Amino acid sequence: MSVRLMVLNGPNLNLLGVREPHIYGTTTLAAIEASCREFGGAAGIAVAFHQSNHEGALIDLVHQARSAADAIIINPAALSFTSIALLDALKAFEGPVVEVHISNIHARDELHSRSIISSVARCVICGAGPYGYVLGLQAAANLLNALPLSLSPQAGRGNAPTAR
Repeated sequence: MSVRLMVLNGPNLNLLGVREPHIYGTTTLAAIEASCREFGGAAGIAVAFHQSNHEGALIDLVHQARSAADAIIINPAALSFTSIALLDALKAFEGPVVEVHISNIHARDELHSRSIISSVARCVICGAGPYGYVLGLQAAANLLNALPLSLSPQAGRGNAPTAR
């Protein structure tokens, strides 16, 4: 496996499946991790999967990703709307950043509708539910030109814009 993707999950995502199921559904974070690992195995991609309720721990993981990952897929959760520190850490990461949200944040209340993290993301996926994580992995691999043709139509390869 030559491509390394790091999946980061922010505060309270460890409570998926029980926290506000009317917004986030009943799928657990463990089930999402299993889906990500299954996709990674099928695509020949190494997947590191982390969750923390602590901003500093997530920042440390972003710093670690500078040498341990080719791309970051991140669901910053509530930090999406508040964390300049996480934003600055992601700016220092040289690979693509893919932001994932289970709900469609654009259709939510004013407090939950504008992510500051999106300004550093090459791709933002929201509203696809837990499947958004697999889409995030696929998008990151495609941005790295590392998605096997068997998992993506050839017409979609290499056509990703380079600007953020």
